[in-house]
Amino acid sequence: MNRQPLDGVTVLDFGQVYNGPYCGFLLAQGGARVIKVESRIGETLRARGATSTASYPFALLNTNKECITLNIQSAEGQALLKRLAKNIDVVFENFAPGTMDKYGIGSDALRALNPRLIYASSTGYGTEGPYRDFLGMDITLQAMTGVMSITGEEGGPPLKTAAAFADFIAGTHLYAGIVSALYAREQSGEGATVDISMQDCVFPTLATALGSYYVAGAQPTRAGNRHPGRALAPYNVYRTSDGHVAIICIREGHWRKLCQAMDQPELLQDERFATTALRCENMEALDALVTRWTGRHTKAEIFAIAQSHGVICAPVQNLGDVVSDPHLAARGSLEARGHPQLGEIAQLHTPLRFRDLAPPPLTDVPPLGRDTAQVLAELASVDDEELERLRAAEAV
Repeated sequence: MNRQPLDGVTVLDFGQVYNGPYCGFLLAQGGARVIKVESRIGETLRARGATSTASYPFALLNTNKECITLNIQSAEGQALLKRLAKNIDVVFENFAPGTMDKYGIGSDALRALNPRLIYASSTGYGTEGPYRDFLGMDITLQAMTGVMSITGEEGGPPLKTAAAFADFIAGTHLYAGIVSALYAREQSGEGATVDISMQDCVFPTLATALGSYYVAGAQPTRAGNRHPGRALAPYNVYRTSDGHVAIICIREGHWRKLCQAMDQPELLQDERFATTALRCENMEALDALVTRWTGRHTKAEIFAIAQSHGVICAPVQNLGDVVSDPHLAARGSLEARGHPQLGEIAQLHTPLRFRDLAPPPLTDVPPLGRDTAQVLAELASVDDEELERLRAAEAV
């Protein structure tokens, strides 16, 4: 492979916040020409201000994109999008359900103008079904899908994960749907409408908890850092002299290796821990034994011992550790780059890798609307005079 796999594909990215923009990021890193389309005040993250907690995710997710403004609420803006749609491959969005249809620029309208067009949307619950019109964000999807019901400590309230995993897993599926449709178009010559539901995307992540639910016939209690079904032990986060480590034993061989790593081979003869089932029955005593061992060492020491014995283990890293992780740096996954407000930040290259093909270099996020004139001239034949009229009409 001597060029990026999506080279030659042109995309209009109407993504907002995390879900859609992450899909656009993956497409751009795959070599597609991604044109970010924003309102005249900018999409949600940009509009929060130059220096805020939104500054980093906005920079992370919108590199390698061109940027235009387009007012889809105006008749002229809608007409302009229809002109653009004739010369592009993909339109995607993660607006509230029905937003684009309300303005006459949804899938049916745009694909009628360009039968090869792929129109993709990611919403909370998809375009069909009784939840269709429900608004969805990461936290509400964690609630609706049951993720919060199994997250937290036993006896405590439901908790969300701090990581916005529902948004990002939906963005990944949106990308997969678009790429699948592009492949199908190569065979048929026809475009497609891609419908991604965040609820659908999150459901498979419940596999372990649902296994416990079906076996027990009831909702499992929240287990904190332990196995959701309390079906494996050791399986927890354990205190060290300077933090915590995560340790898990899935098979009998893992348990034997952990006993060797702890220099406690006698535990292999302890009837309380003779099988996985017995170790789970005696989970409190077992976790106490492991904690006594880990508590005498640092995270790094435990990790080194575990690695040398083939024990599944990892230190609990903080955010400072993560952004300076030597493995991510060595793989080229993270790159330290300057940011006008935040200083030096760690930015991500695509997780999708191909042998002998480096990801494209990262670029800075363009100022709002920087590429409007160029893109409209190239893809919609808008000359300078028309551009001034469109600006005066607040269409762009």
